[in-house]
Amino acid sequence: MSLKKIIVAFFSFFLVFSAFSQQNETSILVFSKTGGYKHKSIPSGISFFKNLQKETHWKIDFSKDSNDFTSENLKNYNVVVFLSTTGNIFDEKQKKAFQKYINNGNGFVGIHSVTDTEKEWDWFINMIGATFRTHPKVQNATLHFNKSSEHPAINHLKDEEIFKDEWHSFIKPVAKHVNVLATIDDTSYKTKDVTTKSHPITWYHHFDGGRIFYTGLGHTNESYEDVRFKKMIKGAILWAADKENVKKPSTKKWTNLFEGDPSKNWDVFIGAPHATVKGLENVDPKSTGINSKPLGLNNDPKNVFTFKTIDDEQVLHISGEIYGALTSKQEYENYHLKLQFKWGEQIWEPRLLKERDSGILYHCFGAYEKFWHVWMSSQEFQVQEGDLGDYYSLKGTLIDIPSEKREGEKEFRYVKNGNLNPFSSVDRSSPGHANKGFNNENLHGEWNTLELICFEGTSYHIVNGKVVMALYNSKYKNSEGKIVPLTKGRIQIQSEAAEVFYKNIQIKSINKVPREFKKQVN
Repeated sequence: MSLKKIIVAFFSFFLVFSAFSQQNETSILVFSKTGGYKHKSIPSGISFFKNLQKETHWKIDFSKDSNDFTSENLKNYNVVVFLSTTGNIFDEKQKKAFQKYINNGNGFVGIHSVTDTEKEWDWFINMIGATFRTHPKVQNATLHFNKSSEHPAINHLKDEEIFKDEWHSFIKPVAKHVNVLATIDDTSYKTKDVTTKSHPITWYHHFDGGRIFYTGLGHTNESYEDVRFKKMIKGAILWAADKENVKKPSTKKWTNLFEGDPSKNWDVFIGAPHATVKGLENVDPKSTGINSKPLGLNNDPKNVFTFKTIDDEQVLHISGEIYGALTSKQEYENYHLKLQFKWGEQIWEPRLLKERDSGILYHCFGAYEKFWHVWMSSQEFQVQEGDLGDYYSLKGTLIDIPSEKREGEKEFRYVKNGNLNPFSSVDRSSPGHANKGFNNENLHGEWNTLELICFEGTSYHIVNGKVVMALYNSKYKNSEGKIVPLTKGRIQIQSEAAEVFYKNIQIKSINKVPREFKKQVN
């Protein structure tokens, strides 16, 4: 055999082995306990998953026992599937274990009646995105699929498909934080339950650290023989297990994340009101803004985050009155982020005597409330008066920065080609903050252009065209206590007691660090 043929054969074997290994890494718990109505199609669903196991060589276990929901047992799985569960099925310890499982970055796939499960558990309701109300008889209906995300659960489907199922309606509108993949055309079937023209029936989202997928399909035995539905569930698992992703931003042109309806790209998470906040009920009189219960996801009664049209431009106005975060609905990896910002005039407790403050948090992961009950674990591009481009480590992250501590200074400062020093919120012997290399901020009230380059664990903090800090080897401490690479996550823009404006937030995928900025660093 020629050398060329040997190389080709070896490469082919490597690809097959890699694909097989990747499949083997997928470990699933299919849970089908019912505390209410028990669907006759559950055995058909279990048979489908057993066949899927043979096809993919995934590790799939089956359970109807809530006692399997312990932190120790759930560590064995990276996806949990709820197969037509109903009713109240968990005690408090089991709820905490499951919530921790999601916080640790695992996946969840919910099928059909999962919205009729744990209907009094607020966290679970928010995780699923809706609560079952009622349904008409089983019948055909037309579904419209939103293919723009290129989600692996629906890539194989046409824009319009007819399915036969039991079409659920929900007590309240489906939550704003979900990304809708399919809606039912309510004029295409007989129902007295829904008065809208269409309503969502399949969606996905990132929630509190986890990757969540739900579909209302799956009531009938025939569903689990339908190739379209089977491919949907397989694609959903691949996404939930972080094996396949949704559409990335273009590498050729910028995507404007403030264009159109901002709720399509962003959620809001509001922290605890400070004791001095007026006009809200039940504000904790002892609240420092970080030690009380947060208002939570998309609950912004004081309009801390608002989008306004100023001089024909879409502008984000952050009042700063309560700590909070504008949070991207999607995760991003290997990207160039660019935006403009300027300071307003209003300042609030508890920072009346401090510099105006905000921040861009990147590679965000885990629970919404991880840091100060309002921000996620992340790397921070500091946005603070006089400190644009500083670095902070938030709750479990690490990074290396060329830096030095000069004589008479208490903190490290970025130095191009300096010694690579560790910065960490994990290791107390390492600092968690580094100063920028130099100040390149415009005067108060003027717009500044901020750019963030993130590529394979390297990041650049750029202020008005100048790299003020380069950072390397982004890492985090995972749920098993191991230090592992951190190269992707959600993006958060902070509200931190100061009025600030942002506009023109754009993102573009990259396959290398742009040369113009690499030159500045090397």
